[in-house]
Amino acid sequence: MSDPFFQPVSGFVLPRYAGVPTFMRLPLVTPDHPRFSEVEIGLVGAPWDAGTTNRPGPRHGPRQMRDASTMIRAEHPVSGTRPFERANCADVGDIGPNPASMPDTLERFTSFYKTLKSQGIRPLTIGGDHLCSLPILRGIAADEPLGMIHFDSHTDLYHSYFGGEMYTHGTPFRRAVEEGLLDPKRVIQIGIRGSMYGREDLDFAKSVGIRIVRIEEFFARGVADVMAEAVEVVGDRPCYVSYDIDFVDPAFAPGTGTPEVGGPTSFQALEVCRHLAGLDIRGADLVEVSPPFDPSGATAYLGANILFELLCAMV
Repeated sequence: MSDPFFQPVSGFVLPRYAGVPTFMRLPLVTPDHPRFSEVEIGLVGAPWDAGTTNRPGPRHGPRQMRDASTMIRAEHPVSGTRPFERANCADVGDIGPNPASMPDTLERFTSFYKTLKSQGIRPLTIGGDHLCSLPILRGIAADEPLGMIHFDSHTDLYHSYFGGEMYTHGTPFRRAVEEGLLDPKRVIQIGIRGSMYGREDLDFAKSVGIRIVRIEEFFARGVADVMAEAVEVVGDRPCYVSYDIDFVDPAFAPGTGTPEVGGPTSFQALEVCRHLAGLDIRGADLVEVSPPFDPSGATAYLGANILFELLCAMV
């Protein structure tokens, strides 16, 4: 029987606009909480966007996503999965970044995720820009490289930016492969599109065996066929899921820093996640939601539903 402590507050008990917002109205269980060690899946805020090279703002994503996620209810409408009854889920708070120091923030994030792993807590992270994925992987994959299913319009496999800057939101997975955190032959990137600086990232992907599914192939084959291949690529071994909101067409998700037209619909954004069930997911993230570029809040609402889909897959 599920523990009542780890159940979200129902909208039938407290109106969604009332109360202190937490991710999906779950209890706030930070590392100093006496029940922290009982958490199985921790929803983590990563309010940091120092790796952004275009439009800033994802540092504000976790705060808005907490508010938007009050709309999440207890049961998945298609699968019937009730994630809060299958795992002890909690909002484990925000990682405090150092806005004046990228190296210090990377270390702070890495240390936090090492703490989660030491307690057996699988993280579901809400960013923040995509550089956040690197310290997450440093924290949870240091002793075993993970496979990865990556939804994005960009590969994030560049060597460096601006004459040698190695840490931006366009480089995290290049670093992760170099550091042995990802097994590149078990990595698939889905939705890649847009104009290009060149082919450096694609050449690197080919040289190490990363599978790239461009948006044209995604639409030609359909969600089910592409996701069947994604499941085959990562196999039954431990994997990570990284979801950049700019995977979705900006008509549905305008609140992001580097939007690329010609992407999936909001329904397809949810549908891809429904094929992840059964995988050995050691962690997942949703990044690059930038509230300043979407005053309506629609991007955050979509993001909250994507988070619920990811959570249902993780349990």
